[in-house]
Amino acid sequence: MASSNCFVLSIFMALSLLNINVGLAARHLLQMPPSLPGVTLPPLPSIPNLPQPTLPTLPTTQPSLPKPGALPPLPSRPTLPTLPSIPPLPSMPTMPTMPSIPPLPSMPTLPTMPSIPTTPTTIPFFSPPPSKTSP
Repeated sequence: MASSNCFVLSIFMALSLLNINVGLAARHLLQMPPSLPGVTLPPLPSIPNLPQPTLPTLPTTQPSLPKPGALPPLPSRPTLPTLPSIPPLPSMPTMPTMPSIPPLPSMPTLPTMPSIPTTPTTIPFFSPPPSKTSP
């Protein structure tokens, strides 16, 4: 609880110190002389008129295209030399048979651990103190 009180107090102090600078800045602005009016810029010069270019006229007739029969014939495909044939792969040799593995002996039996009782069967009681008999 004390740490939250210290945190709130530190936030309050930080905000208080920030407000001091704001007050000093406001006082400084109030004590400054008034600013001078801005200087007006001279007017921009006018843009002179440029002559308008004329577009060339479009052709009225289309140029003639070459005729399909006038093209030269395509060259014939040259014959390529054939590759020599690859010899066949050798056959796989037969693998020798693996000898059989004898069976593993069975696991020995582990002795059992005696169980520890988790709850006492009887609760020990102290004997009651001797009673005082009054005559």
